[in-house]
Amino acid sequence: MDQLGIKSVRPGPSGNESAPNHANYDESLANPYPDLPDLLTLDNGKKVTTPEMWWKLRRPEIVEHMEREVYGRLPENIPPVKWNIDISEREMVGFIPVIAKKLTGHVDNSEYPLIEVKISMVLVTPANAKKPVPVLMMFGRPSLPAPAQPDQDELEIINKVLREMMSEKSPEVKAILEKYLAYTPLTRSTTTSPFGATGSQARTDPPATQQLLAAGWGYAIIDPSSIQADNGAGLTRGIIGLVNKGQPRKPDDWGALRAWAWGAARGLDYLETDPAVDAKHVGIEGVSRYGKAALVTLAFEERFAMALVGSSGKGGATLHRRFFGEAVENLTGPGEYHWMAGNYMKYGAEESVFGRGNIDDLPVDSHSLIAMCAPRLTFISYGIPEKGDAKWLDQKGSYMATIAAGAVFKLLGAKDLGVSNDYKTEEMPPYNTGMLDGELAWRQHDGGHTDLPNMKYFIEWASKKINYKGSQ
Repeated sequence: MDQLGIKSVRPGPSGNESAPNHANYDESLANPYPDLPDLLTLDNGKKVTTPEMWWKLRRPEIVEHMEREVYGRLPENIPPVKWNIDISEREMVGFIPVIAKKLTGHVDNSEYPLIEVKISMVLVTPANAKKPVPVLMMFGRPSLPAPAQPDQDELEIINKVLREMMSEKSPEVKAILEKYLAYTPLTRSTTTSPFGATGSQARTDPPATQQLLAAGWGYAIIDPSSIQADNGAGLTRGIIGLVNKGQPRKPDDWGALRAWAWGAARGLDYLETDPAVDAKHVGIEGVSRYGKAALVTLAFEERFAMALVGSSGKGGATLHRRFFGEAVENLTGPGEYHWMAGNYMKYGAEESVFGRGNIDDLPVDSHSLIAMCAPRLTFISYGIPEKGDAKWLDQKGSYMATIAAGAVFKLLGAKDLGVSNDYKTEEMPPYNTGMLDGELAWRQHDGGHTDLPNMKYFIEWASKKINYKGSQ
């Protein structure tokens, strides 16, 4: 704020509808700035009429605005990352044999040893695949699949040795074991059925990881917190702090969303070296703040082929100009400013050397971010408020942005949602209506704050689009 000359920022609205400063959910008040920046008009007013004009002129303009004003720039001096395979083992996921690898990306900190950054990632691929497989990288907490267990005969050998060792170590334990001669210290786990969920869980979808493997895909899980902390205090640590040698950011420096996207790209660097992976068909996935990160990743990191963007809200697929639920002031305030470039705070400024900030002055919006993904596969996913995907996320605002972005997909020879690109008049379809014919896709499922109900649709849609029929 000091660097930008901002004395105060407007407080963001509350998600509590009974609070005095509750968010707006009145659709008649939701569009104070109804006109979005035209994706197919250059900053000088000239119309974009060919793919060449998009790639050479318009997209670079949008990228510049996005980097300067919204998500921040990647520094030129980001140190390299060296990947180590910590664990590589053959496991079973249900009845599917897999190769599971635990990986650590060590960021070179020789220029500033006080900060260490170790990117944590897990990669799981089908063991019996006859060719490299597409992989969906997911933002989340990495963990290896449950280890394969010894069979019953092997367990008997282990238990015999354990009983002998424990008896030799402790007379008290020996007395107990002599009392319970049939007792075995280790038993095969029965908590997980290889057939999947049972009982009341059987009505839910299998985990995304199982669905991907069953379709012949692999998956990777990368930990955003190992790249950059999800708080403002962490900006002087993590990869942003390492590059800045522990000093505060400049106004156009990258925020956490861009840093997470950079980390995902470094994970893709490793995947490009793994012979089990079809590195030309790697996707990125995330939900909520990680949905924002997934969309930012696909937009800026052009080697990613596809994305499943779950419930991303403001800063993701939802229009910045929309006054509905989460507002720009939430992203410029204390809780979320670290996601964005410092310059983004200008648009929530109440008192500053340049006056009062106005989001309508932003030269881009979320439709621009979605358009940056064109013509690659972009699946925008939401749930419904009744099941916990809160109105705060402004599902309609995301649909409007997706509709508007479709014009660029069509210019580049791809298919959009199959309706007009008039974001002011197109009505969002009922939930569970899949708009999945194009490279740009939309589906609002009937679940909550998750993209799991859409995973099977994403896998089928993406497999069809890349002409993938499984790994066998």
